[in-house]
Amino acid sequence: MKEKRFSLLHMILAMVLAAVLALGGVFLTAWLAIGPSGLTLLEGMGLVNSLFVGPYDEGQVLDAAMTGMVDGLGDRWSYYLNPEAYQATTERRQNVYVGIGVTVSYENENGLLILSVEPEGPAGKVGVQPGELIVSADGTSLAGEGQSAGVSLIQGEAGTTITLEIRNTAGEIRTVEVKRAKVETNPVEYELLSNNVGYIKVKNFYDRSADEVKAAVDDLATQGAVGLVFDMRNNGGGYLKELTDMLDYLLPEGPIFRSKSRSGQETVTSSDAHFIDLPMATLVNKNTYSAAEFFGAELQEQGVGVIVGEETSGKGYSQQTFPLPGGGGLGISTGAYFTGKGTSLVGSGVDLDVELSLTDEEDALLYADKLPYEDDVQLQAALTMLTEGK
Repeated sequence: MKEKRFSLLHMILAMVLAAVLALGGVFLTAWLAIGPSGLTLLEGMGLVNSLFVGPYDEGQVLDAAMTGMVDGLGDRWSYYLNPEAYQATTERRQNVYVGIGVTVSYENENGLLILSVEPEGPAGKVGVQPGELIVSADGTSLAGEGQSAGVSLIQGEAGTTITLEIRNTAGEIRTVEVKRAKVETNPVEYELLSNNVGYIKVKNFYDRSADEVKAAVDDLATQGAVGLVFDMRNNGGGYLKELTDMLDYLLPEGPIFRSKSRSGQETVTSSDAHFIDLPMATLVNKNTYSAAEFFGAELQEQGVGVIVGEETSGKGYSQQTFPLPGGGGLGISTGAYFTGKGTSLVGSGVDLDVELSLTDEEDALLYADKLPYEDDVQLQAALTMLTEGK
């Protein structure tokens, strides 16, 4: 009889050795990927979960640890998003959200003042109008201190229903049932002003913004626009692809944007030969960030646009948002960016052709989209420069 080549003991030892090698490989990979500091974070979380004797919320511990790590970078542009914030941010960047399709303010202590209504949104379909007040939501008063809870009460899952009490401008109160749904918002508004200058307000640089700007420019040109004003005030930026698509459409052939990675690799984005042959102006303020700044700076650098308004934020780093296993997201600065000719806006912002500020009251009206064009000194200055060639 032939003897067995491997005994049971040999097989067990081989399996143990294989497991040790596998674990060692995992440890080595982790060590190379995140270093001892990363392993320290993992070990700390493991110790808390296995040995901490008091009550605690694991989610809160994780959020605090991630927030502390980002704060330690000393970079005002990097951020951590918990799962709820990550989901809301993802929806916002799609220019879509779940809600009832209204924009509100807190200026009336008797409830939430409705500033605008999406005509095809849930609230618009049941007759809710701008200027009316939401005085209660599902029986909870939204007057006084109750205002702060209003937005969270109105938000909810798509398909669910909320009961609102609405007070119209005559003081009459009615009850409406509104079914929450995904609401698509338009990131661009435009119109041809009386002096034949096209006015284009760009709210952000997220999904569909470039296509909407192109459509607005084409329509205004067809209507006979002799110039274009791009309103980038209170625009927090967005996706670089949307920015470069806009610039490519507006500007002649040549470099329009440069970015540089951590390793020093430079990427240059260029425009094709198509361009819009009209004088342009960009309106900016202290809340003009990132892509919105570079939009005006590039038009100015190319000699086709002027910039009117206030000193901007001076943001010159791009962030990438990475999804995390727990449902949250980590946004970190991964590149520096520059105009087509290599100018950085970090710390300086844009170079203003005309520096003009609004009063605090005018700023509030602008933010609420209620500042009349004739009272908007920044817009009027831009119109003067375009129509008089100054």
